[in-house]
Parts: sequence; structure tokens; C-alpha cells
Amino acid sequence: MSRKSTVVLAALAALCCGAGAFYWIHVRAQQPVPEIVSAEPPGFHASPPAKKPVGAPAVKSAAPALPANSKQVLPPADPELPLRAGEVLEYSANVSNLNNVATLKLQVVDRGNFLGNSTWHLKAFAHTENPLRMVFELDDQFDSYSDAATLASMQYEMHLSERGQKVESVQRMTATGKEPAAPGATQTRVLPGTRDSLGIMQYLRNVDWTKTAEVRSPVYDGHKLYELRAKRVPGSETVEVPAGNYRASKITIRIFEDGVEKKDASFTLYLANNTTHIPVVLEAVLPFATARVELLKSK
Repeated sequence: MSRKSTVVLAALAALCCGAGAFYWIHVRAQQPVPEIVSAEPPGFHASPPAKKPVGAPAVKSAAPALPANSKQVLPPADPELPLRAGEVLEYSANVSNLNNVATLKLQVVDRGNFLGNSTWHLKAFAHTENPLRMVFELDDQFDSYSDAATLASMQYEMHLSERGQKVESVQRMTATGKEPAAPGATQTRVLPGTRDSLGIMQYLRNVDWTKTAEVRSPVYDGHKLYELRAKRVPGSETVEVPAGNYRASKITIRIFEDGVEKKDASFTLYLANNTTHIPVVLEAVLPFATARVELLKSK
């Protein structure tokens, strides 16, 4: 498998579980790789357990704007999005005829206050598995601090370790350019309401699809700004994954860059038809491979 395929797979895994946070798990010689958790940024304070939690963080650098003729279809956000602090979702990723090339753990860490804003802290870890790991060793961590009401990104962090090369990226999101970045962070200019890779999937999970025909949202992946358009396919399907069988709603996702659809890739997300709307499957059809990320277990 090419390096490009693997990197895209990691991005898909992160995309798949925006419901709060993602963790990729790796097994080396049947011994789990320890998950190294980065410290929460200065200015973030977890809500006291006895009180209703508040606020969250912010992120970094500038990205191109969506075209002026791009219509945003953004349903009103629920001020009390029903994310659950402490939720952990674990996934396995398959690419073409290769099974379990990587595993993913997603986590909604907590809700707190970041510089006076009520925020959710979402996290993900990604690790490749053997035999792919022998060719492409990947241990990535992603942190999102997203507005508690809209899941718009305030700060997005990438702590990457790929083939021994480490990259640290902390980006403070700003739609005005007036919000200063903290030391060690980069200011990133985005459109109002932009969500990052973790926040967008949590958001899609909490959309009332019985009342919403389509969702359009600017999305920042840590490098570029895109427009995501998501629609629900009428009806529901039975989806079989390692975690069990689920009746699920099918959501088709299209990605646009500078107003032009990226037709070389298509994505399908399956959300469980239960009270938590857990993402149970993400499928991606790419020019070089077909990927499927499946739910292993949840808690």
C-alpha cells in the first residue's frame, strides 16, 4: 500500500468518529502501544464534576475561503448537544483486501471552559497494525477543542509520528484574525462556523436527519479548508460490524474545494438508529483503494 493510501486512511479514521475524540490503537507483537496523552492547552479548565460543565478551546492557522456562491445549509445548533463525556469508540480499518491495517479509538474527553467559551475536548489516536506497520509506522494523535453548542473548531492539534518523523501542530481558529494565538500555536484564518475533522462527525451524528435534508459546512483538516455536503438516504439498512448488527441511517458525504466537487473520492457514513447515533461504519471509495472503518466496541 502506498504512503498516500495510508495517510488518507488515517484521515478517514479521524473523520469517521468526530463524535468527540478519536484514538487509534496499535498492537505490536500482541502488546498494546501506550497512548501518550498531550497536556490540555493553557486556558482550558475542565468543568467541576458537581456543576454543569462549560467551555472549551481554540486552534490555528489560515486557510482559503469557500467561494462566494457556496450556499451554507447549516441547521440551527442545539445549545445542549448530547455528547457524553467519557465515551470511547474503538474501530478497525480495512483497505481493499487487507483487513485490520489500523485500529482507531475515539473519545469524548470532557467539557470545560476555554478562554471563557464552553467547549468540548475531543481526541483521537491512530496507529497502523502489522504487517502494514512494518512498512509504514504511524502513531498519530488529534485533539479538537470545539464550541459546545455548534462544534465549530476553536483549536485543532495534530501530534504526528510517521516513520520516525514527528510533527507538532497547534492551530488557533479565527474567523476575524483578532483572536491571538497562544505561545506555541499558530493563528489559522477560517470561515465562521468551520469545524475540524473530529468536530464535523460529532456534529453530523447529532443532526436531526428527520427534519434536515442536507448539511453544508466548512471543514478544516489541519491543512486545507473544504466544504462538506451531507445528505441522508431515505430508509435504513442493517449493518454488520464486529460490535454487532445495527439498523443504521446512511449518510452520503461529498467534499468540495474552491466550489468544485472532488469527484475522485466518495464517502458514506452509517449512523446507528438508536439514542446515541453511534457511527458504526465509514466507507470511502478512492482512486487507489476502497476503505472501510468498522466499529469494534463502544463504552
